[in-house]
Amino acid sequence: MGREASISLDGVRDKNIMQLKKLNSVLFPVRYNDKYYADALASNEFTKLAYYNDICVGSIACRLEKKEGGAVRVYIMTLGVLAPYRGYGIGTKLLNHVIDLSGKQNISEIYLHVQTNNEDAITFYKKFGFEITETIKNYYTKITPPDCYVVTKYIEQPQSKK
Repeated sequence: MGREASISLDGVRDKNIMQLKKLNSVLFPVRYNDKYYADALASNEFTKLAYYNDICVGSIACRLEKKEGGAVRVYIMTLGVLAPYRGYGIGTKLLNHVIDLSGKQNISEIYLHVQTNNEDAITFYKKFGFEITETIKNYYTKITPPDCYVVTKYIEQPQSKK
């Protein structure tokens, strides 16, 4: 695993948000609006850029949502790695960062939407204990197929020590 040392994560802030915008334009078939970027910035540590040998090659962008009862859950808006850099553990490092951070902040639920034909993404998330919890018909308006799965991971919270 000698390649691990060359992967680093950095927070997204005003001065580097353009890198996230550029990555998204290459990685995803949709254009994201200002609210997406505002949510990404507001999530602080839950949104990260990934660098491979100091080249920005991937990102994870999350939104923190309040549930009824005040609990917070994490919504993964996007997670992507440029094609030539897939298979190096970059997506794993990004996802593990969010899972670990959620555990530390007593957040017990992480979820996202995945297009029903995106086998690679579904397989990827299942490796981390995510499960398909819902199917939504016609979720996407501009891409085919328009259906998505809601993929959810529930995190066991450590019992408080007495």
